[in-house]
Amino acid sequence: MATIDYDYKIDVIRDKIEEIGASNVILQFPEGLKVDAMDVADRISEVVDDVNIIIDADPCFGACDLADNKVNHHIDLVVHFAHTPLPIKTECPTLFIEAHSSADVEVPIKDALSSLDDDVKTIGLVTTTQHIHKLDEMISLIEDEGYIVKLDNGMGTSQAQVLGCNFTSIKNLDVDVIIYVGSGDFHALGVKLFTKKPVLLADPFTGKSRDIEAFYDKILRVRFARITKAKEAKSYGIIISSKKGQLRFDLAISLQNLIKKHGFKVKLLNMDYISPDRLLPFDLDAFVMTACPRIAIDDSAMYKKPVLTPGELEIVLGIRDWDDYQMDEIIIHDEQTWVMANFIIN
Repeated sequence: MATIDYDYKIDVIRDKIEEIGASNVILQFPEGLKVDAMDVADRISEVVDDVNIIIDADPCFGACDLADNKVNHHIDLVVHFAHTPLPIKTECPTLFIEAHSSADVEVPIKDALSSLDDDVKTIGLVTTTQHIHKLDEMISLIEDEGYIVKLDNGMGTSQAQVLGCNFTSIKNLDVDVIIYVGSGDFHALGVKLFTKKPVLLADPFTGKSRDIEAFYDKILRVRFARITKAKEAKSYGIIISSKKGQLRFDLAISLQNLIKKHGFKVKLLNMDYISPDRLLPFDLDAFVMTACPRIAIDDSAMYKKPVLTPGELEIVLGIRDWDDYQMDEIIIHDEQTWVMANFIIN
């Protein structure tokens, strides 16, 4: 396959640096794009004079995890790649570069369409930041094959866009099948969990498509096992994130009160970077994740003790049915309002 390039918009970065007179600039990349970090830094240095370009080497999990909170007033500009901004106040000027991918969407979409049954008439379409610039092309490819394409705007997302913690753009789509254009199973899993409709993942990086039903079934079995294990727990740790875009303090307090009401021990744990080894010192039977919803799902096998989402805790405590299982979401209305989607405890 052809080499996949990303549009890092070096000219836009240059113009912003010159506009604000920045002397110290930090570049923040998601893990998959860190391999390009040094090249991007070199390219910026070639078009600006007397500017210190710093690469943020810490993990980056999204627009919820900006480097602005650790710049200690010596950074003039944060350049954050591959995500769209959230309505969160930043500590210093922050420039979002979506890093659109050049990956071909035609081949995987046509592969997905070729697998559809004859009775499919309407298709829901969703994608991510890296491919959203090709949305019109995606729509045309599907409509040219005779299908009706349906799209929706999400709460805090653009038309047809899903985030790892926000699936509002697909919840009201009355369609036969949903095609997710992107890589990785997590976004497609969320689409499936919220809609219960057939979901095809059309991957621009492999040029292939696949039905995510088998992955969906596998994840549900894993989550059922974690929930079953957690029903033996007598003590819980509620993990609060110090990342502004993942901080759900009020939810954590509500969960604490709920657990106490059911007669169990509970402790609140504040963390920035969350990993299995950081939970080892705490003698607790299970943990509840109010930070990024992906941690409990994607990293499940890394944790020796159950790590639950808030909705899964509701199942453990008997106030939500397993048949009502849904993905956790963090939906930010504005700087002051984090919507606690889907939780009975609201």
